[in-house]
Amino acid sequence: MRAAAIFGLGTSSQNLDAFREYSATEWIEGVPARSADADAILVFGGDGTIHRHLSALVRLKLPVLVIPAGSGNDFARALKSHSIRDSLRVWHDFECGKARVQTIDLGVIRPSANPETFHYFCCVAGCGIDSIAAQRANRMPRWLRRNGGYVLSLLPLHLRLPAYNMRFSYSNHNGPERDDNLTLLAAFANTEFYGDGMRIAPDADPCDGKLDVCQILTMSPWRLFCMFPTVYFGNHLRMPEVKYSKAERIRLETETPLEIYADGEFVCKTPAEFGIESGALMVITAAPDS
Repeated sequence: MRAAAIFGLGTSSQNLDAFREYSATEWIEGVPARSADADAILVFGGDGTIHRHLSALVRLKLPVLVIPAGSGNDFARALKSHSIRDSLRVWHDFECGKARVQTIDLGVIRPSANPETFHYFCCVAGCGIDSIAAQRANRMPRWLRRNGGYVLSLLPLHLRLPAYNMRFSYSNHNGPERDDNLTLLAAFANTEFYGDGMRIAPDADPCDGKLDVCQILTMSPWRLFCMFPTVYFGNHLRMPEVKYSKAERIRLETETPLEIYADGEFVCKTPAEFGIESGALMVITAAPDS
């Protein structure tokens, strides 16, 4: 068997040593040019590394194992891989034919300014104070980003709470719907986690062909401060200022262009359309009984 290894920031071929040990796999480094060049791909890094390679991974249609080695590892968390040791166990099972190869959905963003282009995302795309926090976190040293950088960037925003007029146009089987609200944050989720462990979309399922939309409406700074810890458990959905729904396609418009971040990376500005591509990515996960 041949496998390709992709390394994100802060990782190198040394991270592959544990996977090479007691393995007969032939290894190549970097993104393979063709599907025939490898039987599987290992990605060492976080959500940003996965995000930057999604187009290539979709094109190659090879099973992908995500090794959580970045500053934010929410995609690996959604796949039940919480450590390099977990990934190593799954890889050994895959070599023995025991691991599961699962086909999952990816989110898709199409900016209105350039409708012929599109951007994949694996976890969550956000707009509002989420984008401001992501922008600030990306400026931090890597070690700080990896140790609560997103939260540290988000907390100061509680003091002034910029809210935005957002218009959501939903396309579902029941027909088009439109929703206008003064909004602090809008999240479009393929998986439940973002911001290094926050369950912004606790009902998200990357295999249901839909995005989960979590919209946090304007509220007082004190109320938002009290709500913040509940996001880690998904209990924020109980608050009346939180709107939650599922949709196959959503168009987002704002009074002035706002930045959209996905998987912690800048993608484009509003207006844009968010959708889903079902079964776009094959991932290697632990067998259900392991």
